[in-house]
Amino acid sequence: MRQSSCDARSRRQYLAALGGTGATVLAGCRDESGTQTESSDLTPTATTTAGPTHALDRYDVSLSHERGQSPDTDWTVPTTSPTDTPLATEPLIEDLEIPWDLSFAADGTLFLTERVGRVLSFVDGSVRTVTEPAAVIDAESSDDGWWVTGGEGGTLGVAAHPTYPDPPVVYVYYTTMTDDERVNRVVAMDVSAEDPAATESVIVDGIPGSKIHNGGRLTFGPEKYLWITTGDAGGGELAADTNSLGGKVLRVTPAGDPAPGNPDIDGDPRVFTYGHRNPQGLAWLPDGTVIASEHGPTGRDELNRLVAGGYYGWPDTREHAEYLNAGPEVRRPLANTGNAGGWAPSGSLFYTGDAVSSLRNRLLTGGLKGQKLLVTTLTPDGADPPPGDDAEVYDADWTDDAYTATTHSLLADELGRIRHVEQGPDGGLYLVTSNRDGRAGDGFPRERDDVLVRVTPAE
Repeated sequence: MRQSSCDARSRRQYLAALGGTGATVLAGCRDESGTQTESSDLTPTATTTAGPTHALDRYDVSLSHERGQSPDTDWTVPTTSPTDTPLATEPLIEDLEIPWDLSFAADGTLFLTERVGRVLSFVDGSVRTVTEPAAVIDAESSDDGWWVTGGEGGTLGVAAHPTYPDPPVVYVYYTTMTDDERVNRVVAMDVSAEDPAATESVIVDGIPGSKIHNGGRLTFGPEKYLWITTGDAGGGELAADTNSLGGKVLRVTPAGDPAPGNPDIDGDPRVFTYGHRNPQGLAWLPDGTVIASEHGPTGRDELNRLVAGGYYGWPDTREHAEYLNAGPEVRRPLANTGNAGGWAPSGSLFYTGDAVSSLRNRLLTGGLKGQKLLVTTLTPDGADPPPGDDAEVYDADWTDDAYTATTHSLLADELGRIRHVEQGPDGGLYLVTSNRDGRAGDGFPRERDDVLVRVTPAE
């Protein structure tokens, strides 16, 4: 992923030759002699067979669900401020159309989604459109912002099978129309096929959809089960209904069945936790603890420690005082921004790489509102938290007492709305922006938006 010195025109010509996307790649362009830089075949063509071939019919997607390594219960919690080390950003792709999610496959291929209906891949400096699922809601970019007509849905989460490219299966979460109603579904596709969309296998269907609160994050956890965040679709009562898939965190096998060990609740067996408003981020601490980020109403955004079968209070509980008065069945948040502020938190990552050592062992979350990277240090009882003079510290009687959450803000207004942050196989840190969704603040979108960037320490 080296940055190239070729000009913008040649980069666009190179992408046009690939026939995939309008994005501008800042790595892997033609050199001055016009020779294309070496790149891998991103979508090898499969042998054509008669009739539709579904991804899960063609490949065995089952997995051993034992952790690859034992949980690290002794990980070191940082005690310094993450703001002590300035950060730099290196753009790798420009001119993306409202990217939403990133997923690194085991072989290093990076898959990206664009909300307007595309799944892209990025490897060896080349971007290509992998597929454009036909069932995705009809949405086009516009000067007013795509979200005005398309809502908050579209092509959202993406997750490569944990052993990709064997099988060459990628999972996608998207919004579609069924009987004149918006719904969300999760599908698996064989991206080695000539037409990956034709191999689509539906994994989870009937997730409530709307112009707002579609959830959408997909990620495989440490035990290789597929985790899915869903929004309440603007109907808060769905979140508390354990028979509905709205306002939940789901946990399923790669084939879409309820994951063994899911909580025994009176409802849908794919539900891991419920009572969520619009969760969009999931991350795992080294000891296996799951942390979710969630949009609140007019502020009151949250970070939550997920406990199997836990009820997280929506729609009845969201104010600080309400958590104090709620019964023991309501899980308290690690952080709740209150009425005065808000983050609009999106994709999350617990960073364990060495490329940006100041952020190691911290929870990183994309901040849409405030246009920043949220860096949260989770300090267990008895340990020293980092300095909090320039941070938001959550250690009140209404919070989850498992950790003190100290959140610092980095890259404020440098990139705009940060949608997701991901760790690469190289330990590098990558993020995408969402500045062309109609909601960016002053100064955004810029001409190059939206972008995929690599984050590094500033020299």
